[in-house]
Amino acid sequence: MTAEQLISFARGAPSLDIIDVEGLKAAAARAFDADPAGVTAYGTSVGYVPLRKWIAEKHNVSPDQVIVTNGSLQADAFLFNHLVQPGDDVVVEKPTYDRTLLSLQNLGAKVHQVTLQSDGIDVEELRGLLESGVRPKLAHIIPNYQNPAGITLSAEKRQALLALAAQYEFTIFEDDPYVDIRFRGDALPSMLSQDTDNLVVHASSFTKTVCPGVRVGYLVGPAALIDAIAKKATNLYISPGMVSEAIVHQFCVSGDIERSVATVSAALGERARVLAESLRKHIPGATFTEPDGGYFLWVDLPSDVDVEKLFPAAMKKGVAIVKGSDFLLEGGHSSVRLAYSAVTVEQIDEGVRRLAEAIEEVRA
Repeated sequence: MTAEQLISFARGAPSLDIIDVEGLKAAAARAFDADPAGVTAYGTSVGYVPLRKWIAEKHNVSPDQVIVTNGSLQADAFLFNHLVQPGDDVVVEKPTYDRTLLSLQNLGAKVHQVTLQSDGIDVEELRGLLESGVRPKLAHIIPNYQNPAGITLSAEKRQALLALAAQYEFTIFEDDPYVDIRFRGDALPSMLSQDTDNLVVHASSFTKTVCPGVRVGYLVGPAALIDAIAKKATNLYISPGMVSEAIVHQFCVSGDIERSVATVSAALGERARVLAESLRKHIPGATFTEPDGGYFLWVDLPSDVDVEKLFPAAMKKGVAIVKGSDFLLEGGHSSVRLAYSAVTVEQIDEGVRRLAEAIEEVRA
């Protein structure tokens, strides 16, 4: 099976046809013309200062509340390493991003997965956990088009989480890299924007709106926390990549970012719709919630489908998936995550047809 023949629902990355390559080339030229000294220097541990200021304005905070990092995964790692000690309780969603689980487990955290419902984390289940005596250092929440489930946290639950964080004194880590890729419904206010008690640390990324190759993400939080993380960042790498951050800055201030978001959102909206139609047609026993945006759709297959067997069978058919069990401490053995971002509309139906064939083989 060659790379050209493989249809991959595995990777949450935009396909090349929806990346503004020409816009990025022009932004790169402008970055070197406008600030050759800044682009080519080491820079500072808080990131490229003009981009830091742009992000601060986007979130209506002061620049000293922002640190720009090498991708949002590094932003996550900075926060986890700063706040979480071995044995600390941490709340995550069930299911949640597999690298989040891995990072927290590697730090020795005691991870509590709280069920995701169709409108976000089960607040009453979380409340019960807190009332039982668990005192988490933080709750990791992906509020918009959650990875892997595609679920969006409701406005009511955002308020409820803020109230619980204030009552039980834990940090809400609002991990929000997909927020701008909305193709249905109205945008909801972030928890960061509603936080009056310095309870929320917010992370996002330009991976999904510009391209993965720039590796630019960021954290927004209380100034003292950001300053402490910046000091650790200095010792780790002196500064993140000034070239990529300066290119992203030019891409943003020119307005290209809005056009890119519109292009990606329109394309992924169509792909998500076609994927849902194909699943209903080829795998009628599958259940799923159609996302309002983002990159992912979570599918619960019939209970007699073992994804440990399905994964290699699907690869033999030329279709790549991610096992649901990767996103859970336990369970998910009949679930898969399908990313529709890197496949064209023409590939989707064929990919689902191949997946259906693989399912029938493992059920036989």
